[in-house]
Amino acid sequence: MTASNLDATTPMPAADSRQMLNATIASVLGWSLDLFDLFILLYVAPVVGMLFFPASNAALSLAAVYASFAVTLLMRPVGSALFGHYADVHGRKGAMLVAIIGVGLSTAVFGLLPTIHQIGVAAPIIFLILRLVQGVFVGGVVASTHTIGTESVPQKWRGAMSGLIGSGGAGIGALLASIVFLITSTIFPGDAFAQWGWRFMFFSGLISSLLGWFIFKNLEESPFFKQLQEQKALNKAKAVSSPVKTLFSGDYRGILLLNLLITFGGGAGYYLTSGYLPSFLKVVNAVPNNISSLILMGASVSGFISAVLVGELSERIGRKPTFILVGIIAAASLPLLYLNMAKSTDVSAITLYALTIAFVGNAVIAPVLIFLNERFPTPLRASGTGLSWNIGFALGGMMPTFVSLASGGPAGIPASLAIFSLVIFVIYLIGAFIIPETRGNLR
Repeated sequence: MTASNLDATTPMPAADSRQMLNATIASVLGWSLDLFDLFILLYVAPVVGMLFFPASNAALSLAAVYASFAVTLLMRPVGSALFGHYADVHGRKGAMLVAIIGVGLSTAVFGLLPTIHQIGVAAPIIFLILRLVQGVFVGGVVASTHTIGTESVPQKWRGAMSGLIGSGGAGIGALLASIVFLITSTIFPGDAFAQWGWRFMFFSGLISSLLGWFIFKNLEESPFFKQLQEQKALNKAKAVSSPVKTLFSGDYRGILLLNLLITFGGGAGYYLTSGYLPSFLKVVNAVPNNISSLILMGASVSGFISAVLVGELSERIGRKPTFILVGIIAAASLPLLYLNMAKSTDVSAITLYALTIAFVGNAVIAPVLIFLNERFPTPLRASGTGLSWNIGFALGGMMPTFVSLASGGPAGIPASLAIFSLVIFVIYLIGAFIIPETRGNLR
């Protein structure tokens, strides 16, 4: 029996209520803690830019920080290959545990780094090397968290679960980072934040490692993986010794490439909305840190609501129609939202624009996780989902850097965001129109 027909000839496994609850908590919190660590950098980007990548133009300094963020994204496919292989061959739980602890510890180390004013050019070099290490662990988190949750719930909940994990988890992670940002900004106001506050933001990564250990240590494997192991023991399923090699074979190469149209568009859209909001509020709207943190907390809640609603919508009307609908809405609305938000001086209006941008940005990635899960059989699902997600998001994660470079200065950022978002969602829509419908294919 091959990897491609394994699931089609066997009954669908089911999990008990305890396993479903534990898997849901583990997947959502695992991804949210991972995004919490990544959002810390986005929230302190202007300060980190001055301390590690100083430039006469604030936009260039910001671009350098986003470039360091993109470096992490580029290493995520490597992490997916390593941890995805382990998750497909040995189980999702072990891969998840090591990856989430690794992300938290590497994040905390950033708080110990000397700045460019202390050790010169060695500071940004060390910073970038550590970002590479962090990226490997981040890729590993995706390969495990993005499979065990959807594999553990019934069909009718998989769309909502996709949104809950993929962008709902990101919303929770951003919310946690916003809370830490608010607390840290209050304890270290003004110039004190540039001296010590940013370091304590990174130290909070230890929290995610600690929570990850307690959450994952008693987690059971998904029923799909358990069934696969049973079938292997009975010689009813052929072991896949190299999932990654199989994915790049003729049978799956085309699937991977087609997936990237959706994951690139969704990833770029997300990082140009929720990911760029902290810098937009700081650099374009000049909102104080304490007010900005409250707006970002609201945006995180807006993104969470959007994720679950749109994920559930994809279960009702299908993945493909949902991608088309949210792609059209994003392409039509985001350029106007960016331009109008930049002109606003009223905090209430700025908040409303930020909430709407976050809602749209999370909507476009809500069905992505379950769509990718449904594209691969169980022996390849962690690796296939992880690579599709991380390669697309790595490419999409470069867009904030290009936006900052193309802007020429803070005044040009809104127009650059408007243009980039329009082009990106045209690509996203092309993918949405040519992908197959996958709803119900997780077998």
